[in-house]
Amino acid sequence: SRRGSTMEVFLLHGLLLLLPLAVLLLYRYNTTFHYFCKVAFFNCWILAVATILSPFAALRGRSVENMKLLRAAILPLKYIYGIKIQVRGSEHLDVKEPYVIVCNHQASLDLVGMVEIIPDHCVPIVKKELLYMGTVGWACWLCRMIFINRHKREDAINVISRTARTIRRENLRVLIFPEGTRNQEKSMLPFKRGAFHLAVQAQVPIFPVVMSPYWDFFSSKDKKFTSGTCTIQVLPKVETRGLSPEDVPELTETVRQAMADVLIEMSANQC
Repeated sequence: SRRGSTMEVFLLHGLLLLLPLAVLLLYRYNTTFHYFCKVAFFNCWILAVATILSPFAALRGRSVENMKLLRAAILPLKYIYGIKIQVRGSEHLDVKEPYVIVCNHQASLDLVGMVEIIPDHCVPIVKKELLYMGTVGWACWLCRMIFINRHKREDAINVISRTARTIRRENLRVLIFPEGTRNQEKSMLPFKRGAFHLAVQAQVPIFPVVMSPYWDFFSSKDKKFTSGTCTIQVLPKVETRGLSPEDVPELTETVRQAMADVLIEMSANQC
């Protein structure tokens, strides 16, 4: 009996020693397991960052300046994941005036590219659901991100109107993903008009930003997550001075087409 229990303990220890090896082998040779490990680490990093930084941000109070803390904490992820980011046209954003940035939206990984180009005194407009995600929601609130209810049109319009008044008064920059949802396809989804109504109401310029497709190194569909290169192209500003709400549909389509053309060019270069 004693010999049997010793054998069981020995076998248990053996299994415990083999477990890390099995995990390591799965991580190295199984792309799906590799993908889920990296995605889990990404989410844990964001949660840890939000939890650790929120008390420090709270000392300052709700302020757009807290975005600097968030940006500094997310920047190391590109080195951890081996993602090389090339930014073209960043000089376009070097203006003192307030403006609206519109960018294509592919995955949560966009955060890594976003912190690379986001200027000072700039906040993203995010879905209201984020507000209820524990310390992540608290961190977003402390950074003064703008929450929008995508399912209630009237609420969304009110948020856009309030933000338009704030932009000029506080020299604020706002980043929006006009596709409204993640999209890893070869073409852009139709743009929602909120960002363009905001820019026209505030009479501030729009800077279109295009992130190259992640196909080479990331795909949630194929469960692929390796290292690679992402190119971010900042397009010249699009003026809205003198435009009215009637001009918004045409403005939306003009900007979308310019961004879609750049995305097609980037996609062709990757093939």
